Amino acid sequence: MTSNGGFSLTLPILDGKNYDRWRNQMKAIFGFQEVFEVVQHGYQELGEGATEAQRTIYKEAKKRDCKALFLLHQCVDGANYEKINGAETAKQAWDCLEKSYEGMAKIKKVKLQQLRRQYELLQMEDSDSVAEYMTKILALSNQMRSCGKVLKEKSLVEKVLRTLTCKYDHIVVAIEESKNLEELKIEELQASLESHELRLKERNPEKTGDQALQARFTKKPHNQWSKRGNNKWRSNEQGLTGRKPDI
Repeated sequence: MTSNGGFSLTLPILDGKNYDRWRNQMKAIFGFQEVFEVVQHGYQELGEGATEAQRTIYKEAKKRDCKALFLLHQCVDGANYEKINGAETAKQAWDCLEKSYEGMAKIKKVKLQQLRRQYELLQMEDSDSVAEYMTKILALSNQMRSCGKVLKEKSLVEKVLRTLTCKYDHIVVAIEESKNLEELKIEELQASLESHELRLKERNPEKTGDQALQARFTKKPHNQWSKRGNNKWRSNEQGLTGRKPDI
């Protein structure tokens, strides 16, 4: 689909498993197409004796509603299309889909409890990089948001600082003393931690495979020489013990 701005839009498709994400994407598309208000509130039908101005407003509202309904038809799979096929307005179709997925509210509540438990127990592992751990935190945060729980920025910052491994203790203390945690953004925190992580790697370089191989190589000649020396000594000893005594 091509937008009014002339670029191509990839439309999301509701397939029954992605309703929360689909709904958020559709709200953005409706807003971009300037039809979100008519989807939420509908439009008023013309009464008898309508003025010319009222007819003009009605005509524009009807046009926006047709555009929104067309978008909804394009953004659902076959099963969901059958649910809204009889809707005459975009609001009717939108409300129908919302009611169809109301049962997901109970599922979302149970899922949110599980996600909160995972979030509370989450700790940084020794094998995690800062970027990997931040991704875990943000992924859980986004899943909780989709279930209706929005975590504040301060809560995320405090969670990260509280659950880092001990090698970050001194940088955590420095951040807590020098930064206002009420205003600190999660992106700023990640940048500070990654800078510290980089300095740690520079100060503690690991042994390369070439160094280990070289160490093994330098030991071999000594072992082989010792083995040959032992064999030579044993052969000499056998020769001496095998000689007959002179009379």
